[in-house]
Amino acid sequence: MFSNSMTLCAGGLLVLSVSLWSCTTAQSDVAADCCLTTSDRRIPQRVVTSFTIQTGDGACRIPATVFVTKRGLKLCAPFPSKSSWVSELIDIILAGPVQKPKKHRGKKQRKQ
Repeated sequence: MFSNSMTLCAGGLLVLSVSLWSCTTAQSDVAADCCLTTSDRRIPQRVVTSFTIQTGDGACRIPATVFVTKRGLKLCAPFPSKSSWVSELIDIILAGPVQKPKKHRGKKQRKQ
C-alpha cells in the first residue's frame, strides 16, 4: 500500500513539473519577440513593408513600433505618439503603395 501512494505522489509531481515547465517555456517564447529598446533613427520608407504595435502591457515591457523590412528585419522604433516620423511612416504604410500614373501612349499620326 505504501508503494502505491509513493508511485501516485511521484506521478503527480512529474505531471506538475512538466506542466509548469511548459508554461514557462511558452512565456519565454513570447518575450523573445519583444523590443527591449527603441531607436529614434528614421527608417527609410522604401525599405519598410509592414509594422506592428507593441504595447507595454503583457509580456513586453515597453511600448514600441516594430517595422518589418523587405529583408524581414524587425526594427524597433518609438511608440507613434512619442515620435511624429513614426506616425507619418505608419500613415504611408496604411495608405498602400503609390501607383505612378501611366503615360498614355497613343499611336502617332503621320503627316500627309
